[in-house]
Amino acid sequence: MKIKIILSFAMVLLGINTMLAGFPVTRAASAVTTVENVSETHTNDEALTSPAADSQKSQGVALLLWFFLGGLAAHRWYLGSPIGWNILYIVTLGGLFVWAVIDLIDIITGDWPVSGGFKSDFW
Repeated sequence: MKIKIILSFAMVLLGINTMLAGFPVTRAASAVTTVENVSETHTNDEALTSPAADSQKSQGVALLLWFFLGGLAAHRWYLGSPIGWNILYIVTLGGLFVWAVIDLIDIITGDWPVSGGFKSDFW
């Protein structure tokens, strides 16, 4: 019975990576604007992005999340790591604390590999 549960959980974890698109998908919003004096129509294609995706993350917040909620990978969710890696981090208890130490070093040095970087100030 235990092996069935473990295999089922492994299949779910493997399925997470296959559900993502293998190619970049961009969403674009198009708006048609008209000007009263000019009879031309202009199209405006802008990519829809989240404001959080463009902003840089705070190093101090990441450090506090690592310290207080590191077992739940809160710092990794905050910094934008892929979902599959975050779940693996939680299941393996931070890679038996090895990944947790590596994450701490990356946060302190400001060298987080996934996100666009940290703000210039520490807090």
